[in-house]
Amino acid sequence: MNEIYQRLAERLYKKNGHLTIEEALTWVELLWEDFESTRAKAGHDYQGKQLTEQIVTQWIEHYGPKLHDFVATNPKYKQMLDKKRNIH
Repeated sequence: MNEIYQRLAERLYKKNGHLTIEEALTWVELLWEDFESTRAKAGHDYQGKQLTEQIVTQWIEHYGPKLHDFVATNPKYKQMLDKKRNIH
């Protein structure tokens, strides 16, 4: 799993020069967890890590260059990022 996170983090890092590699990794972990928990809450069956990787990759491609701006307008992610930064 760490290999997938690392690969996605490197992809995000290349897309967004405002993030450090550690911040990119944190974003990947948050996006991954958010997608899986949202799907579970909606009652969908687990489709495997391949689907989650595909969705997170799409989000990186579409939103990656602007993720650093997203924190300013979304307190939920700001709090989650701050918690993750304190853990690493």
